[in-house]
Amino acid sequence: MEASNTVSTCTPEVAQGTHVFDILGYSKHRGMGNDAMSYIRSGIFTVGGHDWAIRFYPDGHSEACQDYISVYLQLLSKNTEVRASCDLRLMDQYTGLSSSVHKTGPRIFSFGAISGFAPQTGKFKRRSEIEESAYLRDDRLTIKCIITVVKKPHVTEARLFPKIDMPPSDMAEDVGRLLEEKGGFDVSFNVEGETFGAHRFVLAMRSPVFKAELYGLMREASKGHHITIEDMQPAVFRALLHFIYTDSLPRKHLEGDDNTEMIRLLLVAADRYAMERLKLVCQSILCEHLKVDNVATTLALADQHSCDKLKDACLEFIEISDAMDAVVATQGFKDLMVTCPSLVVDALEKRRKFRKA
Repeated sequence: MEASNTVSTCTPEVAQGTHVFDILGYSKHRGMGNDAMSYIRSGIFTVGGHDWAIRFYPDGHSEACQDYISVYLQLLSKNTEVRASCDLRLMDQYTGLSSSVHKTGPRIFSFGAISGFAPQTGKFKRRSEIEESAYLRDDRLTIKCIITVVKKPHVTEARLFPKIDMPPSDMAEDVGRLLEEKGGFDVSFNVEGETFGAHRFVLAMRSPVFKAELYGLMREASKGHHITIEDMQPAVFRALLHFIYTDSLPRKHLEGDDNTEMIRLLLVAADRYAMERLKLVCQSILCEHLKVDNVATTLALADQHSCDKLKDACLEFIEISDAMDAVVATQGFKDLMVTCPSLVVDALEKRRKFRKA
């Protein structure tokens, strides 16, 4: 008798959204009182087709919470019940990273009821812990709320199984081993006294500039098999070679804000060797780490190296940020006014149009 093996799956359908509530002039909001009506509400935002807002009580929700700030997520869609979870976080103003303070759910949020709020306590964070921490800088406090709305699950029809999936490509690993094993090198580079070996055909395959230098009209200028690289740090060239051979950046360059300067230098190197994919990878990483204190410097870099997507991202960040005064006060913005005043005009014009809208 022939066996019939079938399978069906149940998958939750979710919609997730993030809202960042920037509270500027934190100290000036104190003294409102600690009753239920003494709060500041964020702008209304939509997640999963439902309207939400964040309530911020600078002096706490009640006398019992007078030593705390109170923060709530509120469901605003009328006559609605929503199954959702939320993660309320505070942002480290120095690193841009956030830490979870309260998680709720998943559970039912009901409009007009106590269950329409999260959390169910007014003691969100002790005020002394905030005012003596990196959460508060330049009198600015940032609340980040991640909401996940859970909808009805999706159940598939029964289907035959198993099936044999195609294996993932391992070509990048194979090529990467060429660099690791250091065999068959036919060209070397001197970078500030450090020597790097490589394969001419791999470099030519990945960079049109290397191709011209090693095989084309620039070959004579490159002095054969030994090439000196000017104006580049050895660590940057090492990361460049890693990307050429593996199509990826070393893991240490992908984690944390400490590597932002290395990514900037890699973007410059990518532009120098016409490596458009690496250039886009660097733009993506720099975009993820945009902050008030670096957006002007990043904007100047993007303009200098024709990174239109990163340039647009910087202008949009300035446009939607409520901390324009803080951006203007940075050294990067002051340098930008000297080196490229037209970019400053673009940024201020976008900001003006955004406020008019």
